[in-house]
Amino acid sequence: MVAMIQARLKVARDDFTLDVDLSLPGQGVSALFGASGSGKTTCLRCLAGLERAEDAYIEVGGTVWQDSRNNVFVPPHRRPIGYVFQEASLFSHLSVRDNLEFGWRRIDPATRRISLQQACDLLGIDHLLARKPDTLSGGERQRVGIARALLTSPRLLLMDEPLAALDAPRKREILPYLERLHDELQIPLIYVSHAQEEVARLADHLVLLEQGKVLASGPINQTLARLDLPLAQDDDAGVIIEGRTGAYDAAYQLLDLHLPDSQLRLRIPHAPLPPGSSLRIKVQARDISLSLAEDTQSSIINRLPVTLRALSHLGNPAQVLVSLDAAGHPLLARVTRFSSDQLGLHEGQQLWAQIKGVALLGHSA
Repeated sequence: MVAMIQARLKVARDDFTLDVDLSLPGQGVSALFGASGSGKTTCLRCLAGLERAEDAYIEVGGTVWQDSRNNVFVPPHRRPIGYVFQEASLFSHLSVRDNLEFGWRRIDPATRRISLQQACDLLGIDHLLARKPDTLSGGERQRVGIARALLTSPRLLLMDEPLAALDAPRKREILPYLERLHDELQIPLIYVSHAQEEVARLADHLVLLEQGKVLASGPINQTLARLDLPLAQDDDAGVIIEGRTGAYDAAYQLLDLHLPDSQLRLRIPHAPLPPGSSLRIKVQARDISLSLAEDTQSSIINRLPVTLRALSHLGNPAQVLVSLDAAGHPLLARVTRFSSDQLGLHEGQQLWAQIKGVALLGHSA
């Protein structure tokens, strides 16, 4: 396991300046998130050594890859990374198997940590090995590209918007495979995206970039819940909750999800899972309503006691964004300003958060 990833980068161009100081965990998925032109890809290229920042310090797991002040620069081919681009760029004249083995054969057998079969199993591409790249769908090509990157046995995996070139059905096809990499491999992954849905499903740590600067960096569940960040003003604003599965109601196809370190639970439409399985859900701010008392006669099956932490009137003047605490778990709710006044919302207030079961989509974590 990589200890930590440190990256202090300064890149000056005519129309853009990147100036960041990142300290990322050495495990799980760290997402670089922001609009086009915010500096996400430049960060990734500097980490890979494909772009040489004039002032930089990069350290991965105790090994310095660049220290411009001491004239240290490890070239890209000597950095143990796997890089996945928007396009897989497979060798068109080679079969899928030969594409995978091209890089794998160049790795010293003593340092190989991922076998061809393991990579094929993780990405579900066993049945594609004999085919040529031009016979594959976009999603299949990208899965092969990811497998090829894994077969270099990297200490760090970099992904630059790997789903950006895919349509919605292909994105839905490939996301579960990316989740498997998160769950089953110990390789830290830095994932670049401007799609909040992808980040919410995959990331553990979130770095929010804007115009070459870091606006925020921290655990995703805390960062998404911050009212002072632009993410909270988006239409799809919400928070991440990871819990453990409990009982399953086969008659209604509802799965219990127990929130860590609390007595709270949610019931979500989901296929059965073994009790104790880890499951991640995103709870959208627009899918939470608030009540002064528990309403047991409602069609809404999820009702959580919460404490109001803060209110924000930024963004839409007709709406209020409410920060809530549910037994230590942050939630966001978006309500009309009329409802806020009718309920007399204020900091410290005890309320009930009501969440429709059909609004919750769970993803194995």
